[in-house]
Amino acid sequence: MIVSAAAALRDFLKQESAGGIVLIAAAALALLAANTMFSGSYFGALDTPVSVAVGSFAIDKPLLLWINDGLMAVFFFLVGLEVKREVVEGQLSSWNQASLPLVAAIGGMAMPALIFVGLNMGSPANISGWAIPAATDIAFALGILSLLGPRVPVALKALLLAIAVIDDIGAITIIALFYSGSIDTAMLGGGALALAAMIVLNRFKVGSSIPYILLAIVLWVFILKSGVHATLAGVAAAMTIPMRARDGSQPLERMEHFLHPWVAFLVIPIFGFANAGVSLGGLEFADLLAPLPLGIALGLLIGKQIGIFGFAFIAVKTGLARLPENVGWRQVHGVSLLAAIGFTMSLFIGNLAFDSAAQVDAVKIGVLAGSVIAALAGFFLLKAGLPAAAETREEQTAPA
Repeated sequence: MIVSAAAALRDFLKQESAGGIVLIAAAALALLAANTMFSGSYFGALDTPVSVAVGSFAIDKPLLLWINDGLMAVFFFLVGLEVKREVVEGQLSSWNQASLPLVAAIGGMAMPALIFVGLNMGSPANISGWAIPAATDIAFALGILSLLGPRVPVALKALLLAIAVIDDIGAITIIALFYSGSIDTAMLGGGALALAAMIVLNRFKVGSSIPYILLAIVLWVFILKSGVHATLAGVAAAMTIPMRARDGSQPLERMEHFLHPWVAFLVIPIFGFANAGVSLGGLEFADLLAPLPLGIALGLLIGKQIGIFGFAFIAVKTGLARLPENVGWRQVHGVSLLAAIGFTMSLFIGNLAFDSAAQVDAVKIGVLAGSVIAALAGFFLLKAGLPAAAETREEQTAPA
């Protein structure tokens, strides 16, 4: 059991780290496309209407929303699988393991939101974006961490992963409570029936993936039409996947391993490419100091450091939690900066929070500015504070 969990963690970190580097390239390509002769084609393609109809039942959305509501449901399904595994038998399965990342993640969500609200009190139209800087992009953060190579202790990677997973739980809850539209009870009822059928499959420990996938698609359609954000269907569906089936197979682990490369190297880079493009023509420094982008950038940069490092420090000093072995406070500080890379989740929440194109562009500017500065600062802080690679290898190979 322990060996299997450790192998799963190593595999996850490897794929997420590589996926983060691909995501960085996708974001850079989007900025290039949005600010060159290709801008018309780039924005035009994202506005292309795409319709899927069966009789009188139709889903008609521009390509951008198919990406944000459809492809991202797959991402959230994978997040749900990861959360379930971590809670049942992973980093969050006991209080000793979960206490430090739990306290740190709560601080890392609360403080950025407070800073954003404080800077936007005089701009009521912006307040709905309060959750944007509360998010962490796990792929991007682990991608930056991977650049430091074998010098990074596994315990530090696990801490960042656990904080990000709890952050994802918080983001999912926030989306469900604050960013859903008016509710169509009939469609929501249809979704409840599909979810109930998946729960029945779980109770009977059905090992085949096919019925779960078919019902998950039905659930997504009903949730999309209900007014609740469609990506939440992915999380709900993931909770019904059994850890172990009646035939001895492990459906959750099998789906997780299958989806990881597709999400890391296709879904998230496509989302990043579709959402990171913002025209920088005519942008002035003063535009960065407007309340909306400034609140996001400082919420990420300052709020995450105060929230994650500050709350972790208090938790350890009061005996509520303890630092992992081979992890010091400078490294925790570095992790708090990497967790300030909001990118994917911050852009996603920004699209839910605002309909105005100008506000969405301001969100992109704030997220990109805050995330880039946080990535650079976190990288160089950790580079200076981590032991030499040889020392790290000796620690990891030393007998217990």
